[in-house]
Amino acid sequence: MNMIQMMQQAQKMQKKFKETQDELANIEITAKSAGGAVEVTLNGQGKFKSIKLSAEAINPENPSSVDEETIETLEDLIIEAMNNASKQASEQMEAKMKAITGGISIPGLF
Repeated sequence: MNMIQMMQQAQKMQKKFKETQDELANIEITAKSAGGAVEVTLNGQGKFKSIKLSAEAINPENPSSVDEETIETLEDLIIEAMNNASKQASEQMEAKMKAITGGISIPGLF
């Protein structure tokens, strides 16, 4: 394989990688726990999209005492914290990968 063929192959791989990333960004995976009291949705890239909490998950002894605004506020705070943690993990991974590659950006690696 000559250099031109290698470059063309690399471009095809980069395009396929981008297409796959786009597909994963549009996939949604939802999981429940505690009999459905907690529901979390992620995209295929692992980004947290939503969380749904039931009043029973917040106050199992007296779920009727929990108002909808409290539930929504908790959901928003949890999603924000989860996405912040995920962002920090990605930044640390990127920094470590740059140390390994000597600062050379390798498309699709990070």
